[in-house]
Formats: sequence, structure tokens, C-alpha cells
Amino acid sequence: MNPIKGKTIGLERGKRDLAAKICTLDFCFENSLVKIVANRNCPEIKLAGLTVGPFDEGNEYEVYFWVAKELANAGMVHFREDDVLDATKLFKVQWKEGVQIPGQISELPEDFYPKLRRYLATIKEEISKQPEKINEYEKTKHLAKDIVNSRLKKIVSLSAGPSQTDQVLKKLTSEEKILYDQLVKLISRWKTNILENEGDK
Repeated sequence: MNPIKGKTIGLERGKRDLAAKICTLDFCFENSLVKIVANRNCPEIKLAGLTVGPFDEGNEYEVYFWVAKELANAGMVHFREDDVLDATKLFKVQWKEGVQIPGQISELPEDFYPKLRRYLATIKEEISKQPEKINEYEKTKHLAKDIVNSRLKKIVSLSAGPSQTDQVLKKLTSEEKILYDQLVKLISRWKTNILENEGDK
């Protein structure tokens, strides 16, 4: 096989594997348990073979995220404020990331990336009804990119250095650990090829 073609196939396979891993994490988030608060009294509800409720107004319940999202869209419940990502929390994450000393990475809130994607999608959906939301969407997207780029630089740096301690690695999200592990392998192979591979003679 042509070496260049082989590398191209390998890169494509790597992209698919990465996308599949991110999708799996997203699926796990959709099926994770979250806490909701009932907006009103509701009888028992059957959803796709799953029974939820009954709910009493003001009481807190634990359901799967995808169920909570459907119930929230119907106005029956709302997510707890602590569990919802918003602009204020994003600014806090950006600030916290920015004040770290060189080589240090902060710990993100739980399920940060799935919540970030859904927060951006929600604002984008609202633009059709509220055109002024376009400014909020652009600012939020810029803020999100700033956080991602800042962490990406640190993850690349961590990957290129000596093996990291569990204390450092536990600050990475599941998505970031996938990237970190792949970068460690890639950088290790690159160093080996640069220093030891004599090429064709």
C-alpha cells in the first residue's frame, strides 16, 4: 500500500473513532440522572415505555436527562439553577482558566461540554423568535471558543511533557482525556520517528 494513502486512511479512521467516542459520551449524558423541580402537579406519565411521575408542584425529582428535557419543553418542570449552564457560569470558567499559573489546568464543572453544546443550541434556536439573541449567541460562542482554545493549548503541553499525575488528569473531562491519550501516543511516535527513524537507504 502507498504509505501516504495508508496514513490518510489511518487519519480518517482516527477521526471516526474520535467522533464515535464523543457521541458515546453524549449518549451517556442524555441517559444520566438529573434533578428537576415540578412547576405544577402532574399525574403519572408514560414516555417510550418509561413511567415518570406523578409530580407535586415545588418538589424535586430525579429523572433521565432526555426525559427532563421533554418535560421542561412542555413547561411541566424546570432544571435546578445549579445544574444549568449560563453566561455567568461561562465567564467564571473563563476567568478561572485564565488565572491558573503556567502549566496548570483548572477543573471544569461536571458535564461541562455536553451542557455547553446544549446551551449554544438553545440560544441558536431562540434566534428565530428573538432576533436580538444573535448577539448573545455570538458572544457566548466566542467565550466558549476561548475556553476550549485555552484548555487545548494546556492539554497539548501536558501531552508533550512527562507522564502526568492522577491529580492533574482528574482535572480533565472525559472528552479531554480522550484527546490527551491520543496526543500522548501521537507525540511519542513522532519523537521516536524523528530521533530513531533513518528512513529509506
